[in-house]
Amino acid sequence: MPTLFCPLALGALSLPNRIVMAPLTRARAGRDGVPGSLAATYYAQRASAGLIISEATGISREGLGWPHAPGLWSAAQVEGWKPVTDAVHTAGGRIVAQLWHMGRLVHPSVGGGQPVSASATTAPGMAHTYDGKQPYVEARAVSLADIARIIDDYATAARNAIAAGFDGVQIHAANGYLIDQFLRGSANLRDDDYGGSIDHRMRLALEVVKAVAAAAGMARTGIRFSPNAPSQGVDDPDPEVLFVALAQRLRAVGLPWIELREPVAGSTFGSNQTARVSPAMRRHYSGKILLNSDFDGARAKAALAEGVADAISFGRPFISNSDLVDRLRLGAPLAEADMATWYSQGAQGYVDYPVIAEQQAA
Repeated sequence: MPTLFCPLALGALSLPNRIVMAPLTRARAGRDGVPGSLAATYYAQRASAGLIISEATGISREGLGWPHAPGLWSAAQVEGWKPVTDAVHTAGGRIVAQLWHMGRLVHPSVGGGQPVSASATTAPGMAHTYDGKQPYVEARAVSLADIARIIDDYATAARNAIAAGFDGVQIHAANGYLIDQFLRGSANLRDDDYGGSIDHRMRLALEVVKAVAAAAGMARTGIRFSPNAPSQGVDDPDPEVLFVALAQRLRAVGLPWIELREPVAGSTFGSNQTARVSPAMRRHYSGKILLNSDFDGARAKAALAEGVADAISFGRPFISNSDLVDRLRLGAPLAEADMATWYSQGAQGYVDYPVIAEQQAA
């Protein structure tokens, strides 16, 4: 039976352990989407993870609606990422870029225009902007020409990620963002070849996978879903049928890995009562499955023993425990993250958490 500390192959990537750093938005880039100078230190500190999945990274200005989040659509952004990937590799790590289009969750004051989505809908709640929280606005339903352009933006961002030194890419298709808005029925009200039936609603996701894999290599491509939970107003009446169909199609095209954010009852972010979809997907998908959401060492061990998960991605624990791999190996207590500094732009709460040896010495 594999443990968290066994090696794992994810397509072309050879992981020394099965502890993956999940994507974590940290809001330390400039308004131009160029990663901040501290990013290299931050990611290198966490290079003992079997794999680092970068913070969600915009494929275009249109698709990036989070203040101070990075991008991968410009030459300056590629150059900004190079010191980050170099630092991770020098520290012995592996890092992939998560490619992000937020769809209707982009506020015009950040994205520069009316947001786009599968259909003319408005997200619930409030958007983070440079001027504080503001209500979301109604999105414009994308045209077929828009879809072709957006797919090309994904491919360009994938090529830029490889040029920036990333070891691969992950397509963000979870958490109520653009691809999720197409996948699930509550946000996709289209009556063309991209809406209605499950086959039609899956079409954008599969076309993006094809385009990204052509740019970065299928063996260096993964995808993230959040199948069992409503997220940012996006839900589906029968998620198991939808995501099993996706698992079958992704197995057929040879996608090597999927990450699933799968909150359960009592989860601290996105608590959910809906049954897990990962066991059903496991029966129909031959690649590797990474599970995410509120895992600690004991739950991670149990998930691997169950046989559904091949690796576990840890999110918030990596914020305050850059040495999470060592702490899990030793069974040591985890430091708590300061939520007030998650998106605060500076070094505090970003690169200044002590490792366990420093805590013991103090």
